[in-house]
Amino acid sequence: MSNEEARYPAWMWWVLIAAAIYNLAWGSFAVLVPALPFKMLGVAIPNYLSLWQCIGMIVGVYGIGYGIAAMNPVRHWPIVLVGLLGKIFGPIGFIWTAMKGELPWAAGATILTNDVMWWIPFGLILLYARRVDPQSFRLSGPPTQSSKTSSHSAAQVMARSFPAVSVSVRMNDPQVLIERIS
Repeated sequence: MSNEEARYPAWMWWVLIAAAIYNLAWGSFAVLVPALPFKMLGVAIPNYLSLWQCIGMIVGVYGIGYGIAAMNPVRHWPIVLVGLLGKIFGPIGFIWTAMKGELPWAAGATILTNDVMWWIPFGLILLYARRVDPQSFRLSGPPTQSSKTSSHSAAQVMARSFPAVSVSVRMNDPQVLIERIS
């Protein structure tokens, strides 16, 4: 990815930082005071609050991912995609559960701030990333013998992604590696 491709509108940074802060706060709340949301809704406190705390931990981890994606939304579009999928499937799961009577519909109020409000900005980030770097959106199969000679070899991708290990990755000749270690 060139420097030109690494540029992105400033609003993307603000959206992803806001999502990071929101998810870290919401996740911390669920972990630290897990019974409170149920009390506020007048719903029976579940027997296994540790499962609710685990959900809070997952939400917090998403927050860390959004913080990473904010540094370069074009490069880190898969984090945004995974987040968007969670924000789509979460409400679907809630609706399914509420329809079965396992949760009150009032519990869905958080869906607006936890999920729905992020659909459009995350979708726009993904569309922008696809427009700026369409190559990264291509689906490809497993590496083949011919991919070793392609201009985008695994060694080049690793060297670009992880510069600290690029020296060892670029060594294709075992003899050179042996001499270097000796």
